[in-house]
Amino acid sequence: MDVARLKRSFAHIAMHGDEVPLHFYADLFLKHPETREMFPVSMQAQRSHLVDALVKIVARVDQADDLQVFLRDLGRDHRKFGVLADHYDAVGASLLATFAHFSSDAWTPELEADWKGAYQLIASVMIAAAGEDELRHPAYWTGTVVSRERKAFDITVLTVHAEPLLEYLPGQSVAVQSPRRPRLWRYYSPANAPRADGTVDFHVRLIDGGAVSMALTAWTAVGDELRLGPPVGAMRFDMASGRDILMVAGSTGLAPLKAILEQVACLRAPRRVHLFFGAQTAERLYALTDLEKMAARYPWLTVIPAVSSDQRFVGETGPLADVVTRYGNWSGHDAYLAGQTEMVQDTAARLAGDGMPADQIHVEDFGWSEP
Repeated sequence: MDVARLKRSFAHIAMHGDEVPLHFYADLFLKHPETREMFPVSMQAQRSHLVDALVKIVARVDQADDLQVFLRDLGRDHRKFGVLADHYDAVGASLLATFAHFSSDAWTPELEADWKGAYQLIASVMIAAAGEDELRHPAYWTGTVVSRERKAFDITVLTVHAEPLLEYLPGQSVAVQSPRRPRLWRYYSPANAPRADGTVDFHVRLIDGGAVSMALTAWTAVGDELRLGPPVGAMRFDMASGRDILMVAGSTGLAPLKAILEQVACLRAPRRVHLFFGAQTAERLYALTDLEKMAARYPWLTVIPAVSSDQRFVGETGPLADVVTRYGNWSGHDAYLAGQTEMVQDTAARLAGDGMPADQIHVEDFGWSEP
């Protein structure tokens, strides 16, 4: 398998934009109409998810360990859709047909063999992970809403009791489906470390045009049932490093970092933690009171709130990455970043530029999945 040839091929195919997933799903549903019922009525978001997954896979095709983690998560996660091992052959055939169509004259027997080999590897890892997971876990969990609290005009905290017990690591995310939006799943990070009573807190921000976030913030009541997918995501608390910790959270990107904070609090000798919590305005610092109470309880925790566009705010102002770098060099710390993509990428780049090694920068991948 020629990795460089695969990457060049995908770059050419991706230039056709939304036509690629449109062609793929049309081919799949025409040849295998039984698969259509696995997908939502509106396919716009699903097409975006397909492209995002392909981009991640191709980008990591020469990074075996990272790719294995991503594909195993993907295989486990697809069980919630009802995906079976037999479906992978149908998907592979439609995917290769799509790549051949957009490659035109560049589609050679050698390139076809490369893509076949790559897909067989992808499918085998996903199928194996799904098979292992089936022996231990359900395809999805039932979550009953036990409380809801509106923290800001666009942010609601839902506490959900999961059955059976949902085992996850702080920093991971789970997909959530509302019965009001069947077959539409969006990823949210638990905002707490695992509890003995099986309850999980989700910080849900209302997204303009977000069907699932609207259902969860406006129409979900105590007693309603949700479906929860398996835990996924690569961000984990590095228990062994011994370094002090930098956390940077934008809006509800706070959720996975708050879960890690609770994990740190359980350590016999907690490390020093600086948490930068940012939002557009002071009113959107929805969890600041709770964080200040934590900081008063734990002498190792320092909380620095910041706003980007509220000149009345008495405190740090400006882009969150600017605020963080104003406090000095953090290269001797472990960094945990979560929030909107631009902020996370900008902050990660600044930290790397100041000498922080890449393996000390941990990023939440799943928390901002709804455009």
